[in-house]
Amino acid sequence: MTGPRRWLVSLAMVVGVCSAAGAAAPPLAVPAPVAPGARERIELVIRDALVSTQVDGPIHAMRREVFEYLLDHPEFATHVTRALGLARYRVWQAGNELWIDDGWGTRGTFAVVHAAPGVRMYLARGAFQQRFLPEMRGEAVGMFEYGFRTETDGRTMVTTRATGYLQVDNNFLRMLGRIAAPFVQAKADKETGQLLRVFARASRAIEENPADVCQKVSERPDVPRRELEHFRALLRVS
Repeated sequence: MTGPRRWLVSLAMVVGVCSAAGAAAPPLAVPAPVAPGARERIELVIRDALVSTQVDGPIHAMRREVFEYLLDHPEFATHVTRALGLARYRVWQAGNELWIDDGWGTRGTFAVVHAAPGVRMYLARGAFQQRFLPEMRGEAVGMFEYGFRTETDGRTMVTTRATGYLQVDNNFLRMLGRIAAPFVQAKADKETGQLLRVFARASRAIEENPADVCQKVSERPDVPRRELEHFRALLRVS
């Protein structure tokens, strides 16, 4: 079987086993403070998106200051999730860029283009590689929304929602249109939901035994010590 034909068969099999695509994300209003250059790129991605997704995460307990610290220190947050064995995500700084590798074939750069109470907007560019499938390159826009409420027992509960739009550069995938879209949609839905569930599981571990979490993170040789000490202070662990 030739390369293109083998790829089409593989794609057809993947599409056949993928669950039905989630609901497409609603139109996204770009916040006014976003700089003109980033705004143009964001609007282009949204306009030409092959797929979009919106996922609500599990409600979980975590104090606001701890949640926002992890949210605004993604490199350190991935040290926490890796120390707990929850995910392969790795984030690191290279020059002026933040890089991310999910450990399953997706790798690229991302930047926070808007940050305000209860919301973060991201612009990312990267590639997804998997055996028997062509490299999928593209650009993505992500909106992460969160809120807090206090329960009668005094705990702070966190609600989260992630909205994303994915533009694919690969002309062959774009040409396939409806055939490729279910695969890309399933990948987007799965990755978005998985990320929110990882955050919820990390929150649960921190709430249940903060000292154990700090100990596991401190055992990582490459964890930033200053951020670790700040995290330890937030968790009130001596």
